[in-house]
This record gives sequence, C-alpha cells and structure tokens, in this order.
Amino acid sequence: MGKLGLSYGGSLDFVFGLVFSILVISIRCEDVEVMNILKKTINAPVTFQWTDPDVCKWKHVNCDSRKHVIAIQIGNQNLQGFLPKELVMLTTLQKFECQRNGLTGPFPYLSKSLQRLLIHDNKFSSLPNNFFTGMSNLQEVEIDNNPLPPWQISNSLKDCVALQTFSAESVSIVGTIPDFFGRDGPFPGLVFLALSGNSLEGVLPASLSGSSIENLLVNGQNSNNKLNGTLIVLQNMTSLKQIWVNDNSFTGPIPDLSQLNQLSDVNLRDNQLTGVVPPSLMNLPSLQVVNLTNNRLQGPPPKFRDGVGVDNIIGGGRNEFCTNVPGQPCSPLVNILLSVVEPLGYPLKFAESWQGNDPCANKWIGIVCSGGNISIINFQNMGLSGTISPNFASLSSLTKLLIANNDITGAIPNQLTSMPLLQELDVSNNNLYGRVPSFPKGVVLKIGGNPDIGKDKPITPSASSHGFGKDNDKDEDKNKNSVDGVNVGIVLGVVFVLGIGVIILFMFWKRSRNHTKKGKKPDAITIHSSYKGGENVVKASVVVSGGGNDALSPTCNAYEVSNMVISIQVLRQVTNNFSEEKIVGKGGFGIVYKGELHDGTQIAVKRMQLGMMGEGSNEFTSEIEVLTKVRHKHLVSLLGYCLDENEKLLVYEYMTRGALSKHLFDWKEEGIKPLEWKTRLSIALDVARGIEYLHGLTQQIFIHRDIKPSNILLGEDMRAKVSDFGLVRLAPEGKASFQTRLAGTFGYMAPEYASTGRLTTKADVYSFGVVLMEIITGRKALDGSQPEENIHLVTWFCRMLLNKDSFQSMIDRTIEVDEETYASINTVAELAGHCSAREPYQRPDMSHVVNVLSSLVEVWKPTKQDVDDIYGINFDMTLPEALKRWQAFEGSSTLDLTLSPSTMNTSGGSTQTYQSSNASSHAQM
Repeated sequence: MGKLGLSYGGSLDFVFGLVFSILVISIRCEDVEVMNILKKTINAPVTFQWTDPDVCKWKHVNCDSRKHVIAIQIGNQNLQGFLPKELVMLTTLQKFECQRNGLTGPFPYLSKSLQRLLIHDNKFSSLPNNFFTGMSNLQEVEIDNNPLPPWQISNSLKDCVALQTFSAESVSIVGTIPDFFGRDGPFPGLVFLALSGNSLEGVLPASLSGSSIENLLVNGQNSNNKLNGTLIVLQNMTSLKQIWVNDNSFTGPIPDLSQLNQLSDVNLRDNQLTGVVPPSLMNLPSLQVVNLTNNRLQGPPPKFRDGVGVDNIIGGGRNEFCTNVPGQPCSPLVNILLSVVEPLGYPLKFAESWQGNDPCANKWIGIVCSGGNISIINFQNMGLSGTISPNFASLSSLTKLLIANNDITGAIPNQLTSMPLLQELDVSNNNLYGRVPSFPKGVVLKIGGNPDIGKDKPITPSASSHGFGKDNDKDEDKNKNSVDGVNVGIVLGVVFVLGIGVIILFMFWKRSRNHTKKGKKPDAITIHSSYKGGENVVKASVVVSGGGNDALSPTCNAYEVSNMVISIQVLRQVTNNFSEEKIVGKGGFGIVYKGELHDGTQIAVKRMQLGMMGEGSNEFTSEIEVLTKVRHKHLVSLLGYCLDENEKLLVYEYMTRGALSKHLFDWKEEGIKPLEWKTRLSIALDVARGIEYLHGLTQQIFIHRDIKPSNILLGEDMRAKVSDFGLVRLAPEGKASFQTRLAGTFGYMAPEYASTGRLTTKADVYSFGVVLMEIITGRKALDGSQPEENIHLVTWFCRMLLNKDSFQSMIDRTIEVDEETYASINTVAELAGHCSAREPYQRPDMSHVVNVLSSLVEVWKPTKQDVDDIYGINFDMTLPEALKRWQAFEGSSTLDLTLSPSTMNTSGGSTQTYQSSNASSHAQM
C-alpha cells in the first residue's frame, strides 16, 4: 500500500506538471502565432531579423522569464501596414510603442496589463470606445497626431488609476474637458495633460484646482467657440511648470500666479485676455518664457527680468497698453478707470476702445470729458456684470454716473457719497441689494428695477437651479451617499477610539487614586493619540511627582485630556513665585510673567486674576480650546496650562521682541529703532497668513475678533505671530454669519459687528485693514490727541487715500520712502482701504490679502531652523502638501498627535470686553 500511495501521489504531480507545461507551451505558442501575424501585417523589414523561431530573440521585442512577450517597441522604423486584432491575445503585454510610422486602419484592443502606450504620429483611423476599460496599470498614453474621427474622451479612462501622462493632441476630440482630470479625480499621479489641436469647447474645469498637473497644454482648439471663459482656475494649480492655453477664446484678466513657484513656460497669446498684467506673473522666480501677444491687455506694458524670453508684446499684437515703454506707469486717470472696471471683469468692449494714456483725448467708450476732466461716465446697456467699484469716488470731477440696465450685483459703495460734484447716480435695472447710502441733497438717485435693493444679500441658488443636467444630479447623489458613508465611518472610528481612551483613562484614574491613597498625587493625566499602521493608537499615562505630599497637583477636570498640563510648582519656581521683576505685561484678564525652564526654554506665563470667573474663565477656556486645535507658524504656540484651585495659568512660547504696538507707537520710549518698510511688510504678511489659516485652512473656521498690534508678537528675527485667542469664536458649521455678544477693541471692530452683533470672517479682515493703516501711518486706531474729525484712523485714512496730493503726507515719517517703497506703500494702502470697507461683502478674503502682500515681500528665511523645518513641515504649504510631507516621515517621527478637548464651550459664553489697545508685550496673549 505504501508503494501504491507513493506511486499515486507521484502520478498526480506528473499530471499537474504536464497540464501546467501544456498551458505554458500553449501561451507561448499563442504569443509566437500573434507575433508572426504582426510580422506580416506591418511588413517587418529584414533589418528586424524576425526569423528566429524564438520570438523572444527578435529585435524590439522583450519577454519575461517565462518567455511571454511583455514589450513591443517598434517606433520610428518607417513601417507601413496595419496592426492585427490578435494583439489582444498577448495577455502579458506591458509596453506597446509604434510611434512615428505610417501605420493605418483601426487600432486594436490590447491587454489589460498594459503600462505604456505610444502610438502617436501614425495614420490610425479609429480607437475602440471602451479601449481603456480595466487598464488599471496604464501609466503613459501618447496617441497624438492620428486622423481619428470626432470622439469624446470616454469615462472608461477613469479606470486608468495609475495614469501619469495623457497626451492626445490633434486626434479630433470634441466636447468639453472632463472634470475627472482634477484633484478629486481618479488620477492622483497625473502630471502631464496635453489636449492641444482638437475641437474642444467650454471652460477649464474648476476641478483642476489643486491638481498635481505640471504640464497643461490645451492650445490651438479648432472648434468655432474654442475653449473660453476665464483662467482663474490656474491660480490654484500650484504644481504647474508649463501652461499653454494660446490660440483660444479665453477672456478676463490674467489671474494671480504668485503661488506657482515652479512655473517656467507661459503661453497665453492669441486670446481675448484683458486687464493689467499682474506683478505676480512678472515676479515668478522660475519664469523663462512668456508669450502674451494678440490679447487685449491694458495698463502699463509689463517689464520682465533679464533672461526671460518675451514675445513682441507691445508692437506685435492687439494689446492696448497705455504706453510703449515696458514698466512705464500709466497716467493717474487711466489707473483709476482701470481700477473701476476691475470688479466688472475688465470687459472686452472697454479694452477694444480704451487706447492711449489720455481718456479725454482718445474718446474712450463710456467716457465724457469736459475741460480735460471726466465729467460723465455712461456704462448703460452694456451687458456688464460684477460689482460697483468704490474707486469711482476718486473721479472728483464726475457729475453723472450712469450704470443702468446691466446685470450688476452687490451694494452701492458708501464712498460714492463723498463725490463733491456728483449730480446724478443711475443704477436702475440691475441686481443690486443692501442698504442705500445717504447722498447729499441735490443728487438725483435712480435705483428702481433692483428687486433686492435695501435687503440683505440674497441666498445663492443651489446648483440644480442653474440648469445642471440630470446626470450631474445623479452624480451628486452618488457622491453625497459616498461622503455620508465616509462620515459615518469616521464618526464610528472616533467613537471607538474615544471609547478605548475613556476605558484606559478610567483604569489609570483608579491607579492614580491608589497612588493618592499612598500619599502621592498625580501631576497630570495625559492621553496621547497617534496614527500608525492604519490604526489609531491611544496611550494614557499618569505623571506622578517624586515629592510625595509636597507635590501640588492641578484639579482634574474636562480640560485635562491633553499632555499640556504643567504643575503650578514648576511655574512658581520659574517665575520666582510670580515676582514683580518677572512681569513683562498686564492685560484685561491678568498679568504676564517671563520664565525659563530647566532646559533653557523661555516661556511667557499668563496668570489670570485670582478668583476671576465669568469672562476671564471663558477666555481661559477658549484659549486652550483653540490652541490645542490649531497650530501654525504664525500663531503663538500654547505650551501648557495649569489649574490649581483658583489659579488659572496659560504658558506660551516667549516672543523676545514683544508686541508690534511697541515698535509702531512706543519705539522712542522703549529706546528701539523704528521699523523699516520691508520689515513692516513682512510682519503684515505673517499676520495675514496666520489669520488666513484660522479662516479657511483648518478643518473649522475660527474668527479671532481682536486683531490689533498689541496682539501681534515678534520673535528675535522679527517674524510675527498672532496671539490672544481668548475671544476667538468657532463659526457654526454651514453658517456664513451668526449672532454673538460683542467683544473686542473699539477702533478695530467692524461696523456691522459693532452695530448688530453679527459676526463673519470679514470682521477680522476689517481689523487687519486697520492694522495695515497703523503700519503705514504709525498712528493708533483711536488717537485722542488728534482733532475731532481725525480721531478715528479709518475715516481719516480713507479720506486721505482719495486725495492723491495728500497721500504721501500720511506715511509714517520714520519710513525712508524711495520710488520703489512708495509704489509698495501705495499698493498696501489700497489693500487696507478695501479690507476696511464699510460693507463686509466689499472686503476681500484673507487669501486675497496674502496673495497681494506676498507679491511685495522678498523671501525672508528665519535666522535659525525651527522644529517645523526639522520634520519637513512648512506651514505656508497647502494642507494636501503638508499631509504628504507628514506621511513621508511616518515611522521615523516620534511626534504624537494630542487629542484636543472635546467638552469645552467654544462660544466663550458672555465675553463682552473692551481691552486697551496699547497693552505692551505679552499682556494681550
């Protein structure tokens, strides 16, 4: 029986081996047959030496270890003929290259294992509609210059999740550019997208914003309408190195490209672009080539740095620059008119008519002059959309402003009431809303035909009301379901992790009670949460001092769910028991002390007033809540806190240069030098980036409510950080504005917030605008030493800004003003005016503020590397970029993410406070 068993087993092995061998031989024979068919259909030349029975020895053919064909590379061989349909039987084929030949006929299906497809510059007559279905390994596609019949890019391409290059130039593609090439599409690694020379129409999809695409080539569409719309999406395609959108029908201005630091090749020529060439394009650090000819660009001719290849912008096309000298500014009147039409999108009809540098001498459309000054602006019945610019008020000689019968939205700017000679304002038959300003007697005001005039901003209609098709509705439902599923998963995961954390915390609490019974008290209970290997890891620990009963422990409460609790004993020691010589500032809720830990780290300890409840307690809670949720290079870091009976203490990083207010207003008393303009600019940009992060770059929206110089702290290298988060409010999810109790500082509070209590992020924008005014003028927001009409900085500043003759007189006399500095100050002054506009909708978002300031500030690196740089983290990155960087350090970093408190009230409760605007140093943290 034993022999029989061995014989039987051996027979099975033999049978299986025989079957496997037959299958392998069958596949190899199949490959051989297919290759011999290919040899005939392409008329393989003798030089190929395709004569050996073993096709794996043929030139231009590669096989794997099992003798299966994996690559056919027959490009650039002057081949004639066609490709056989049997190629699909090469089931292991990974690379197929036949570019630059004369092959004809339909292109056949290929194996789903394909990784590289190069068939460009042939004469193929068709490509299967579902060719790309199931090709999940395909990385590179180049099918350019084949006489295919008109076709649309199929949804089957979405199966190619590994796609990095898709080049389909001059292959008769029609329709619109699919939105699945963008950031949220199936191609996370797509870097090269070329669709030039087709018949595409429509706009650049908004989904391209934030994508990984480095080369975008969509130039030279042959359709009647070509690609059109604006280029606004380009400003958020931060990975771009090459942009070719030339020879299309794009309109509107060139967008802000300041975030595209790698951009080197820009071709925008032969479109209908209007407006001023932005400084962000001229200042691109990597720019090598730029083409702008044959547009309708306006303003001063751009001047690019030496070494940048520029086409004949001025003399070779339809651009309407005001002069013929690159870099030479336009006349003040031209600048005003261009700023007036900027909110209208720089309409093409104006660009076609407005020629030269004198609106009155050249009879510009819509402009009527008298005595060399503009007396009437008539923009009626021009199909305009956008908003009314407050810069109309700069035209002091204007008697009539006629903008009736258009599609203009927004509110009537309050600045128009200051126009000294205005006799008639006709804005009838538009879509204006909001409060109507009070004009002087004698001004004829026509506002009829605006259904929402006098009302709040109307609610934006949903996508379905804009005529989106049913298919889109289905996609939205599908996306909604998938998002809901993900949200449910996240919630369940968080609940699970918190559940484990609670159990562990309970166990350690019992353990800490045992220690207490033995005469020891815990200094802190901490929970650490980290993400490793696809799992949330929760660790809890009890820190027990070695001092027995002498150790002082904070009161355990809801706050103590992070690793930031510091013993009061330590804080008493480093502040010399809160002695007077350690005081560095006093604020509305307490005193700030300087201290130094045993490792040399300098800290600022904010001690709330003893026994303070209510407002002070709410501020204490809010600061912990906010600063354990947000972390940014330009926000002061909370290092820890302590609760001990009535003691409430917050511990921050120490900012050696103190508050900005000291450097702007008290520099003489402090014995320090006044700030140079470039330093002021850099500080402004740092603050703007910190606020931008609070408003839109975190998972939630935080509104600071108390932006002012005393809450802006400076480090040793004069880099700025925003501090004092006691009044911060968390915006309710899904709400653009909400009602809250007043809190903040007079002079910096936005008018709508001070009068109604309705709060939006634009309240912080207003405060930041006031800070910009203080940076420019060296004057405080409220200055009682000034005449009554000049006490309020914003009112005085805006009045001076309108009068160009007196503008220079309001600049801080300590600033050395040359031509370059004056231009920079002028730009920041205009930005300050926009930020502090009376109506919140007239103010820009902080992202726009950052873009404007960043184009003016030179690159300035800190004097020493900080921990953020050690771990490769740059808080000026976008969140997706930062996430990739963090993931790159996973496994090598010992950093743990700390669970932030979830039980605290972020509303701050009743926080109606009015704090002094000139508190020094860290007092307002």
